[in-house]
Amino acid sequence: MLPGELEKWLVELGEPKYRAQQVFSWLHKQGADDVAQMTNLPQRLKKIIAPHLQFGTVEAAHTSKDGSEKLLIRWADGALVETVILPQNKRLTICLSTQVGCAMGCGFCATGQSGFTRQLSAGEIAEQVRLAERKAGRSATNLVFMGMGEPLANYENTIHSIRILNHPQGRNIGMRQITISTCGLVPQIRHLGQLRLQLVLAVSLHAATDSLRSRLMPINDKYPLTELIPACREYAAITGRRVTLEYALIEGVNDGKGDFAALVQLLRGWPCHLNLIQLNPVEGISYRPASIQKLRTFAQQLSAQNIAVSVRASMGRDVAAACGQLRGRRERHEHHGKA
Repeated sequence: MLPGELEKWLVELGEPKYRAQQVFSWLHKQGADDVAQMTNLPQRLKKIIAPHLQFGTVEAAHTSKDGSEKLLIRWADGALVETVILPQNKRLTICLSTQVGCAMGCGFCATGQSGFTRQLSAGEIAEQVRLAERKAGRSATNLVFMGMGEPLANYENTIHSIRILNHPQGRNIGMRQITISTCGLVPQIRHLGQLRLQLVLAVSLHAATDSLRSRLMPINDKYPLTELIPACREYAAITGRRVTLEYALIEGVNDGKGDFAALVQLLRGWPCHLNLIQLNPVEGISYRPASIQKLRTFAQQLSAQNIAVSVRASMGRDVAAACGQLRGRRERHEHHGKA
């Protein structure tokens, strides 16, 4: 709940309005996970709110040699999601999941192999930040909604969690430090633009032609590039923020001369930035990452065509960093254990 929602609920229970700010601060600023820690609340109020609080638990934590850390979080119903801590000098970025599993079925993604289980609530999304901050020992500066699931397919809960995490009485993480990634749900992109939240919108592109993108990403059959790119351009025009486009370079699939030419034509003439990514290899999937040298050459050629481009380093490869891999391994292990 946001402070206003907490206030309405508590007033109906006969509590003074100011209690809402106290409870919100304990949960979303001070990171309390037990009413016993809420020292300025009366016992009667602690008894009221205690049954309504649910917290996740860190089931496993794997630290990479590059300093990133992947957490496997279990919810009260036994569902598992992954959250990634990405430290970089003074910055601490938390990569958040928005769904248990994913229904989008992208051909190179580990999460998509396990299918969709359920949505995460706004509270569960925000709770990942508390758990990650506690593990990291410091506060998050940036949030990226790039973990398990499609954030815009859980639109209301994702936006509500962002309002909680951005709230000045809570963690107060700036909107410009929050990135939402989507595989390209056009109506939700347009709706998000109308909110003018100053978020960073990142769109998983991965191909510059409909035929190839539909092969890699089934959502393209529903929202082809002729609809997706205009929606992105509209978002940039309304918000004044350039759109980030994610392009994982896959050996022999989307790294040819024809792919390059189509990409230039798609991106030229509007405010966007291309992130070239080295694909994370996934067990059971045949796609292989292009070499880092190929990425750099591709980036140089795009830059020569006046396309804003950067090469994004993949972190945590040695701890199954691709979304869904750690969860998949744990669930397979639990399944075999029961068998």
